[in-house]
Amino acid sequence: MKVLMINGSPRANGNSYIALHEMEKIFAEEGVQTEIVHVGNKAIRGCIACGSCMEKGKCVFDDLVNETAPKFEACDGLVVASPVYYASANATLVAFLDRLFYSTHFDKTMKVGASVVAARRGGLSATFDELNKYFTITGMPVASSQYWNSIHGRAAGEAAQDGEGLQTMRTLARNMAFLMKSIALGKAQYGLPEKEERIATHFIR
Repeated sequence: MKVLMINGSPRANGNSYIALHEMEKIFAEEGVQTEIVHVGNKAIRGCIACGSCMEKGKCVFDDLVNETAPKFEACDGLVVASPVYYASANATLVAFLDRLFYSTHFDKTMKVGASVVAARRGGLSATFDELNKYFTITGMPVASSQYWNSIHGRAAGEAAQDGEGLQTMRTLARNMAFLMKSIALGKAQYGLPEKEERIATHFIR
């Protein structure tokens, strides 16, 4: 099994990384492979709704989004970590996720998703909710922990002192590994849920 981890912080070894690394240790114990893609310090523009990905099968802007797409397709689970800026995720990460999810047309059903957020004090739950929306619109079950998936720290490295936050990350990783393994067994025996032809409506018809 493989988990792709997206670090949305501009600091490669900051508090978001501390949370991801705590999860990595548990995934290793569970026999789950991990890879971290560092996004937060990259120049990633937002989606322009050009529709080219519908024809080409990839984003028109050939950057880290297209590099990450095959890794996303191959993984069993996706963890997205972000620092909190103005009660929201890092804008670079949001641009990356918008394009990654929209431009990839493979079936994401039953890939397990988890979001992780880091902040000095407030805005954690709003950012947590924001990131989970990428999973719930694409049929991805959301892994949970013993608390909302958050960790506290202001200066880089301070999250290592948040004992409850670190435990939350370890519990999240164990729960996520269990869920991925359970889904794999279910897929082998029952397959994926039946899909209806999509009905897409808007407010005028």
